[in-house]
Amino acid sequence: MATFERLETRQAPANTKGPIHWAKENLFSSVLSSILTLFSLYLMYITLPPLLDWMIFDATWSGTKEEIVNEGARWIFIAEKFNLFVYGFYPEELYWRPNLALVIFVVYVIGFRRIDNTKVRAFIILSFPVITYLLVAGGFGLEHVPTDKWGGLLLTIIVASVGIIASFPIGIIFALGRQSHMPIIRTISVIYIEFIRGVPLITLLFMSSVILPLFFPEGMEFDKLLRALIGITLFQAAYIAEVVRGGLQAIPTGQYEAADSLGLTYWKKMGLVILPQALKISIPNIVGSFISLFKDTTLILIIGLFDILAMVTLTNSDTSWLGFETEGYVFVTMIYWVICFSMSKYAKAIATKYNTER
Repeated sequence: MATFERLETRQAPANTKGPIHWAKENLFSSVLSSILTLFSLYLMYITLPPLLDWMIFDATWSGTKEEIVNEGARWIFIAEKFNLFVYGFYPEELYWRPNLALVIFVVYVIGFRRIDNTKVRAFIILSFPVITYLLVAGGFGLEHVPTDKWGGLLLTIIVASVGIIASFPIGIIFALGRQSHMPIIRTISVIYIEFIRGVPLITLLFMSSVILPLFFPEGMEFDKLLRALIGITLFQAAYIAEVVRGGLQAIPTGQYEAADSLGLTYWKKMGLVILPQALKISIPNIVGSFISLFKDTTLILIIGLFDILAMVTLTNSDTSWLGFETEGYVFVTMIYWVICFSMSKYAKAIATKYNTER
């Protein structure tokens, strides 16, 4: 009878691990790779030190405008206008309401990943906009704050959140409609998707702000922010529909046939078998669309709504702080990058959690 000798595990050779090996494999694996690496290091050498000096080491972090002596960034401008950038014209004594809405949002995001119950998740998604509106706009005993007082980062997040939450189910419906075997539904879906995708968002915002009220009865008022939200939602839904349609087409035909063989109705087949797989495949593209929507919220300036970028532009007209717009735009850039990067990382975590190919 054959006997087997148990061998002890041995360490990997020194030349196959460590930072030197990683650099050889990733930075200097070929002549072209080495040239690009050295060129990148040279660019970092000539750009990073001056940038760090301006942003950090030579920057002015406290004091007054008259006390500025350094040539670096004057971050006291951001500190002075911080509330305007974040809350817009929202009443200062009511800042606790949007702050509370932000805390609820963070709790919802954390809990959403840990909850597997579909009904609870649906409740979270549907209840958050209602709670946020009641807190920010007022209701149930809270003082009413008109939407023309909203602005800054607060308005940016509200517009992006409503656009994302409202456009997602609408986009799924139109994606299913475009895949439908019913000619009327398929035609309507195709016309809607192709028309919206062929028109710039700025045009839809103008239409929703200027042309839409012409169809209302005389004397009827329609909130400007609500008009913008409708335009943004309809615009984003068309792109979500195409992204989801791509996921639906990636599902093997055998999945459809297996669901049909079980005798499932159309909606059960889509809800239990097809859509979960299609949405999982489409997560990267869906998040890409959401990130694009978040950045496109800056276009609401053209209809008189002041998001965070518009607030920076508005402060340029303050004669007491002329010449400080660079710091404002850098601050806004950092805010946008942090939020978009967080959305990307959160989506990656969700995709990893629901990866069934491991």
